[in-house]
Amino acid sequence: MREARFRDNFWSTDLMSTVGYDNIVQHLNDGRKNCKEFEDFLKERAIIEEKYGKELINLSKKKPCGQTELNTLKRSLDVFKQQVDNVGQSHIQLAQTLREEAKKMEDFREKQKLHRKKIELIMEAIHKNRNLQYKKTMEAKRLYEQRCRDKDEAEQAVHRNANLVTQKQQEKLFLKLAQTKSALEDSDRGYQQNIAALEKIREEWQKEHIKACEFFETQECERINYFRNALWLHANQLSQDCVQNDEKYEDIRKSLEMCSIEKDIEFFVNLRKTGSLAPAPVVYENYYNTQRNATPARSQAPVPISSFDSCVCQAGY
Repeated sequence: MREARFRDNFWSTDLMSTVGYDNIVQHLNDGRKNCKEFEDFLKERAIIEEKYGKELINLSKKKPCGQTELNTLKRSLDVFKQQVDNVGQSHIQLAQTLREEAKKMEDFREKQKLHRKKIELIMEAIHKNRNLQYKKTMEAKRLYEQRCRDKDEAEQAVHRNANLVTQKQQEKLFLKLAQTKSALEDSDRGYQQNIAALEKIREEWQKEHIKACEFFETQECERINYFRNALWLHANQLSQDCVQNDEKYEDIRKSLEMCSIEKDIEFFVNLRKTGSLAPAPVVYENYYNTQRNATPARSQAPVPISSFDSCVCQAGY
């Protein structure tokens, strides 16, 4: 299948028409607009990423999250909050990266615009010159055709009045015929000169049109390729950010694997323990028996917590 090319498909049989050229330029303008829209999209995404990142950092630094936890779970919580902060930082970094990509797109777009402007100015000048020369040629043609009609009328007048007028009148008719012939020759020369000038301009315009088509096609190929690669890179950046964030979350999971329930219980006991002996049971004391006994009553000794149940049984509970 033959490859479709700009230079082969944007012509018109009307010499004055610019429909093919206009279609290409409109398409290029649309492409430039699309690049600008993607550029704006990246900027808006950067604002969102930066805002989200800052809010995550503020959350990790200002919002309490298990602040009284101890030992291994505390260490896991520290890792958790640090990694939330790191995720926030990565979103801020992604925002900066997106702004850089948007700037690259803007530079590419403006560079293409600058190069296109040179070609458009050339085409604008040659279109103007072609249109002017075409107008002059059509005026020369109309004058030439009028002079042809004038000459034909003068010839007909001579033939019609050959035997009906005086010698002086015939001389006048012949003089007018000679004048119309001379005017016709002048207009014919002017018409042919204008046709030759128009053909020269047409050939020049045709060459420039082909060059413009080739240049614009190259630009459009570059734009599509750049735009596609920019989208691809954007997807990779988002994917990479997810991978990096998952690595941070994996650090949290690893720290949680090191969290030991037994060690945290033991740590709390050793840190805050108050003793291993529970209070002794309060026993019944008979008032009269106490009065008879000269020996003062002594307070009961504390008992270990492990003996608490047997003490309760002996006390009758």
